[in-house]
Amino acid sequence: MKRILIDSGPLIALFDASDKHHQSAINFIKSNKSLLITTIASVTETLHLLDFNRNAQIDFLEWVNYGAVEIHNIENSDFGRIRELTLKYRDLPMDFADSCLVLLAEKLNIRTIATIDRDFTIYRIKGKKKFKVVLS
Repeated sequence: MKRILIDSGPLIALFDASDKHHQSAINFIKSNKSLLITTIASVTETLHLLDFNRNAQIDFLEWVNYGAVEIHNIENSDFGRIRELTLKYRDLPMDFADSCLVLLAEKLNIRTIATIDRDFTIYRIKGKKKFKVVLS
């Protein structure tokens, strides 16, 4: 099965009807046939930014529990690479959730990402590979 990384932006938009990307996030999820993969950092960021609406948080947690997205761990040994990425892109600046997704792209050899964050057009996977951005 094809795999796609998913950033917090589309996840937030999916559960926030007032988000300008809400409908495109719904359309993406409905048409997506790939396995969605993210990190706990993106889940945390999503929950933090949905904190204005407890029902949205609960709905998101239920959706994750249902198995809609696969969550990969970040290990202690990954923090050296996360630091390197954060230093490399500090002028953007790269946040922790983004650096975890770039790391995951490298570890799992995934180049496609569902995001509304333009920074992923600048970030590079080891070997200077570009991301294929969907849902931008």
